[in-house]
Amino acid sequence: MKTILVSLSIAVVSALAQPKPHVEIVPVRGHIYMLAGAGGNITVSIGPDGVLLVDSGLAQMSDQVLAAIDQLRQRVSVNGAPAKPIRYIINTHLHPDHIGGNEKIGEAGKTITGGNVAGDIGDAGEGATIVSHEKVLDRLSPDGKPTVSFKALPTLTFLSNQMKLSQFFNGEGIQIFHEPAAHTDGDSIVFFRGSDVISAGDIFLTTSYPIIDLANGGSLQGIIDGLNHILDLSVSEFRTEGGTLVIPGHGRICDTADVAYYRDMATIVRDRIRAMIKKDMTLAQVKAAKPTADWDPRYDKNTFWTPDMFVEAAYTSLSKVK
Repeated sequence: MKTILVSLSIAVVSALAQPKPHVEIVPVRGHIYMLAGAGGNITVSIGPDGVLLVDSGLAQMSDQVLAAIDQLRQRVSVNGAPAKPIRYIINTHLHPDHIGGNEKIGEAGKTITGGNVAGDIGDAGEGATIVSHEKVLDRLSPDGKPTVSFKALPTLTFLSNQMKLSQFFNGEGIQIFHEPAAHTDGDSIVFFRGSDVISAGDIFLTTSYPIIDLANGGSLQGIIDGLNHILDLSVSEFRTEGGTLVIPGHGRICDTADVAYYRDMATIVRDRIRAMIKKDMTLAQVKAAKPTADWDPRYDKNTFWTPDMFVEAAYTSLSKVK
């Protein structure tokens, strides 16, 4: 079973990572943009203080991502000059469609302020600061042996349940919240407080059922907890529509209503499978009962993460806490 689940995780991440022909710049709100088509969605904050990214997309899309960022830097000029360079890359988790561009895009940036940056002090100004939860670094560098390029590793990590940038960036506070044992065990969501925008990573998707990466510490309950946290931070404009905007790991820009719909689906499926587990039903019996049937017309469009795959991962996850 474990080997099958690890293989499924690798296959799903590979399928999610398929790039599009070009990177699309999508305005979100004010100085916040989304870059779509580079693998996972990339959130961009751009302004007088420079550029901050949430995730960096696939490695092979780095040139296109840098070209899109350069377009935005030229567009958002400061006193007639392009905006300052990339200063921060915040990684929401460890998958290659979200961190693949760390090395090349990070090298194109610059750490302007001091801080707890890994490496020799003489290197502190070279490249953007790459931020993540400590568990991302642990997964990418087990026993101190990196599985990716050294320059792709996070240079600033946090261990607590949240971190905030030490000062306003482009006119607003930015908070990073760790969501334990969600899509993986190192997931973070990023809250742009002034813009009222949340970058959710792969805790929230519009393109498929929740993807539970069991091999990297994910769980269905953790995903639901993360979705509830997003809703706790969000304020809707009217009847759960509008207000706080949420950028998913994959898919379109959303609002509170979209997140609530996705949370409700995940919660109902969890409760159905949990009840079946209490009746000692086998995985085959749970699959046959089709606990996702109500939502299959919407989400059963992706061959890389089918309802059966989701049910199997959810069943395994929930069985651990029976």
